Order: sequence, then structure tokens, then C-alpha cells
Amino acid sequence: MKRFLKNVIITIVPVIFLSACVAPTLVTKESEFPGMYIEKPKSLLIMPPINLSTAADAKDYYSTTVEMPVAFQGYYTLPYEITSEVLKQQGVYDSELVYDMPLNKFYEYFGADAVLFTKIKKWDTSYVVVSSSLTVSIDAEIKSTKTSQVLWKYNGTVIVDLSGGNGGGLVGLLASAIVTAINTASADYTTYARQANGRFVGTIPVGPYHPMYLKDQQDKIIQQ
Repeated sequence: MKRFLKNVIITIVPVIFLSACVAPTLVTKESEFPGMYIEKPKSLLIMPPINLSTAADAKDYYSTTVEMPVAFQGYYTLPYEITSEVLKQQGVYDSELVYDMPLNKFYEYFGADAVLFTKIKKWDTSYVVVSSSLTVSIDAEIKSTKTSQVLWKYNGTVIVDLSGGNGGGLVGLLASAIVTAINTASADYTTYARQANGRFVGTIPVGPYHPMYLKDQQDKIIQQ
């Protein structure tokens, strides 16, 4: 029995070690998102976020963080507040209603070459007295208004440790619990949402208002 367990351990340990050391796969923007270079969209309509998290207010907070970083990538982004209001007047209160529908109407109504959808996958805090972590995870994708096909998609996830440290003894444990509680209560989700945006925005092939337009095809990104 001991010999059997020894053999199992010897077999498993290298597998675990190799799995932990697997390097991320790097690909070029052009090979991963060829549609962006074929269609060359200039203007983007940013849809209201689709909230798949358990936080009811995540949609309102996150919607304030998207427009500017996308615009800095060289695209004309239709003003979010105005387009959101127009969509509501047309009865589109939730992006889920149009996500799987043909998107040609968005070109007719707004002149948008493509539509940016974002999905809030996680917007929550895991809290256990002396240990706490915050997670913001966003799926984003750009769809063509001509073909309704996905031209680009990526995920941005940020996990933040809000724990108060590991103090020694009962006093240290109490202090750690207090710091953890304060960090959790004061956590600014929008700050971390912007960080999550930063994880995916840089992978978007830049638009016509960026100096690197049509020069970033060979830029390397992590394949997802």
C-alpha cells in the first residue's frame, strides 16, 4: 500500500508542477481578430451592460467606466447617456433584448459600424471575518452592425485581496478582522472595474483616430 501511494505521488507531483508552469499562449491581434481589420469599424455604439452578477447596482456603476478607455483606442464612441436614453425610448431597456438579434438597425439609427456589448460576470466580495477578496470580471465583445458577427471578444478580471494581514495572537487576530471589515466596506468597485477594463481594452485593434491604426496587426496578446 505504501509503495502504491508513493508511486501515485511521484506520478501526480510532476503533473501539478508542469500545469503550474504552463506559459500563456501569445497570438497576434490580426490572427485572433481578423474581422476587425477586414471591416475596419470607425464608430462604436456602447450598449448598457448586461448584469449577470448578484449585485443589483453593478450595471449603473460599471456603465460609467467604459466609454473613455474605448475612445482612447481610436474609435468614435457615440455618447453613452444619449444613446442609452434613445434606446429606452425605443423600448430597449436591457441589452439582453437585442444581443441575439440582427444589429443592422443600429447602423440605420445611429450610424454605428459596430456595437460593444459588456457582460458583468462577477461584481462581488467574498468575506470571512479575517479574509476578504473582491472580484470584478467583465466579458466584452464587439459585434458588426453589417453582419452581426463577433469581431472581437475578451475578458477582464481583477481579484483584490482585502484581508487585513495575519497578526499574531488574539489582539492581532482582532486587528486583522477590523482592518478586513474596513477594507471591505470601503472598497470602490468602479476603481477595480476600470482596472478590469484595462485588461481587455488594450487587446482591441486600434481605430482610425489612433496613431497606430492598421499598424498593430502583429502586436502580441494573451489568447483567451
